[in-house]
Amino acid sequence: MGIPIILMFPVLLVLTSREQWYPQFFKVARFWAKIVLYGSGFLPKVTHEVVVDHKKSYMFVANHTSMTDIMFMLYCVKNPFVFVGKKELAKIPIFGFFYKRTCILVDRNSQRSRKEVFDRAHARLHNGTSICIFPEGGVPEDQSILLDDFKDGAFRLAIDHQIPILPLTFFDNKKRFSYTFFSGSPGIMRGHIHHEISTKGRTQEHKKEIKERVRTTILTALQNNKTS
Repeated sequence: MGIPIILMFPVLLVLTSREQWYPQFFKVARFWAKIVLYGSGFLPKVTHEVVVDHKKSYMFVANHTSMTDIMFMLYCVKNPFVFVGKKELAKIPIFGFFYKRTCILVDRNSQRSRKEVFDRAHARLHNGTSICIFPEGGVPEDQSILLDDFKDGAFRLAIDHQIPILPLTFFDNKKRFSYTFFSGSPGIMRGHIHHEISTKGRTQEHKKEIKERVRTTILTALQNNKTS
C-alpha cells in the first residue's frame, strides 16, 4: 500500500494542494487502488444493474468489513467522490498523510466534529463531487454480523441535496482481508452495483424509509450470496 504512494509522492502532493485538482487526484487514487488490489493477489470483479452516469453526483454506500473496502470502492466507481471516514485512519503511516488531505474525517465521539463533517460534505456536493460513506459507521466487532445497523448521515445528506443513493455490495472483502490479522487469502473479490435509489422530492421525514430500503438491498444480496 505504501510503496506506490512513495513513488508517486510528488504528483500526489501537487494534486492535493488545491481542491479544484481533486478529479485528477482521484484518477491517480484509482490507479493506486488497482496496484494494491492486484499486488495483494486479489482479482476484482464488478457487476452492474445500472449504468452509472459519470456526470451525476451520487451518495455511494456499501457494507464495511475489510481493510480493502477503500481500495475496492475506488476500483468500482469512476465518478470522483470523497470518502467520509473515521479520523483514526489518518494515523496510518504514508497513507494517512494523503487520507487526511483528501477525505472528510469524523470523530464519532464529538458532536462538533459531526457538524463539521456535514458542512464539508455539503460544500463538496455543492461543487458536484460525489460522497462515499460506509453507513454502518465502522466494522462490527462481532464478525458473525452480516450487516450492522445503518447510521443516518449518508441518507440525511442525500436527501438534503436531492441526489440519488447508489448501493454497492462487497461479497468477498471480509474473506479476502478481514480486520483479523493472519486471515484471508488471494482470490476473486466480487462487487455488485445496484440500481440507484432516488431521493427526488423526498424530505427528512422519509429518511428512515430510504435508509431501510438501502440496507435491505445490500442485506438481501449478502444473504442470497450465502445460500448460493
